[in-house]
Amino acid sequence: MEYGICPLSIVPLRLEPTDTSEMVSQVLYGEFFKILETRKKWSRIRLAHDNYEGWIDNKQLIRIPKEDHEMLDTAQTVLSGDLLGLVTNQHGDSMPIPIGSSLGGLKTLAHKYQGAKFTKVLPKEKLIELAFAFLNAPYLWGGRTPFGIDCSGFTQMVYRLCGKKIPRDAYQQATQGEVLSFIEESEPGDLAFFDDQEGTIIHVGLIMKDHHIIHAHGKVRIDRLDQSGIYNVNTRRHSHRLRVIKKII
Repeated sequence: MEYGICPLSIVPLRLEPTDTSEMVSQVLYGEFFKILETRKKWSRIRLAHDNYEGWIDNKQLIRIPKEDHEMLDTAQTVLSGDLLGLVTNQHGDSMPIPIGSSLGGLKTLAHKYQGAKFTKVLPKEKLIELAFAFLNAPYLWGGRTPFGIDCSGFTQMVYRLCGKKIPRDAYQQATQGEVLSFIEESEPGDLAFFDDQEGTIIHVGLIMKDHHIIHAHGKVRIDRLDQSGIYNVNTRRHSHRLRVIKKII
């Protein structure tokens, strides 16, 4: 088994080993992974923090020894806290990194970082405050940053910044936590899930107070939530059908 770490700001994780393949997620700076398969130009990887798999360009990863991977896997999670931070190499060259980048591998990558950090588990009350860092971020399928994010990438990243790991995709996140019967039972930070006509979970958002929800739909936005689903305040119609509400923490 081989191991690797992401040395760049944001790297696409693709469904198939080609630049034209669907981007299923993104690998952020400092995130490390197992390399499951290697080809001439591509490697199939499994991310350590959520076990998500996909293909990454070999030019956009650095291989690391097993010992470094094990050290990173057992170390306390430290994430960058600035909306856009900077890491600097030994020559003084800097590179921007998005909020939520992993800083545990700074020594491995020979980089320095000076800025805000997330180093501990935060109370649930902080979830909505953290969510506002992504407000108005454009929707991007597979995205995980304020420069482009999808619905489940948004909820996963907000929970991650708060010190709580949840899976990558909405249908996977829907398997977590305790089911709530009514919106009135929910607290800010609980997750609401929405399905399609076939009953497949296709969307997720963070519940706010006073029957509002913050979610990624066109952009990260705030809409109203009722027992039917999400009521879009601009179009004045429901955009998503409510399936279930879950209390994760």
